[in-house]
Amino acid sequence: MSNSSSISHFLLLALADTRQLQLLHFCLFLGISLAALLGNGLIISAAVCGHLLHTPMFFFLLNLALTDLGSICTTVPKAMHNSLWDTRNISYTGCAAQLFSYMFFMSAEYFLLTIMCYDRYVSICKPLHYGTLLGSRACAHMAAAAWASAFLNALMHTANTFSLPLCHGNALHQFFCEIPHILKLSCSRSYLRELGLIAVSACLVFGCFVFIVFSYVQIFRIVLRIPSEQGRHKAFSTCLPHLTVVSLFISTGTTSHFKPPSLSSPSLDLALSVLYSMVPPALNPLIYSLRNQELKAAVWRLMTGWFWKH
Repeated sequence: MSNSSSISHFLLLALADTRQLQLLHFCLFLGISLAALLGNGLIISAAVCGHLLHTPMFFFLLNLALTDLGSICTTVPKAMHNSLWDTRNISYTGCAAQLFSYMFFMSAEYFLLTIMCYDRYVSICKPLHYGTLLGSRACAHMAAAAWASAFLNALMHTANTFSLPLCHGNALHQFFCEIPHILKLSCSRSYLRELGLIAVSACLVFGCFVFIVFSYVQIFRIVLRIPSEQGRHKAFSTCLPHLTVVSLFISTGTTSHFKPPSLSSPSLDLALSVLYSMVPPALNPLIYSLRNQELKAAVWRLMTGWFWKH
């Protein structure tokens, strides 16, 4: 029997048994991370440099891109390092830092997606009050509240999780440090306090989900009343990217964490972990860019301007 004070490192899930598959995983993770870095980097640069994009929607999109960059940089580099050097080790403090960072960026992303839903709601349902409800000061306050809430949530869970006595070894069945897998190492009943915190966070997450659903019900009611087909199409086009990103974020996380135990297998669990932790940050920039003409134009101007300078 061991406890948390005697654990100096954790063993992460081995991604593959053979050297060829390890290198294949390294290349796959490298490709996904480069796609996420390029896509989100372009969105951040376009939103900062493009004067036409200095609007609430693109301000929140810039913040969303920052969370995507943060989450992909939290999990992928260590997984790539382990695949390349055929190791599973992560230090105790490194695991705590990874858990905190991942919780921080994922919580911030969910809160920002909720705020972006409010932005779409006000834009379509209360257009005359848009400038008042979503002025620069209000946007800054909402973004700051999202980041601060995510920080407190991550700090609370990380501190509580790593204060638990760990009596069942140090092997995590995940390629990055995550709360459910650390709780499996804790002593009997010592994890109930963390489960209580998870329940509180789940209520907050559910509240945000209800708000998003309610907002889109109101949005669709208003959009369907627009007499012109062109007007309806324009309204739907502004909402579709956000709705797609929210659906991708919620569906991948829900599928991974709430799948039936009978369907669990090491290969399926690994595939679902990659799906919800790495795919959304890489796809979100593509989803927003494909449906938003202003963003595509700003990214194109940015890329062509850089090309002519060099």
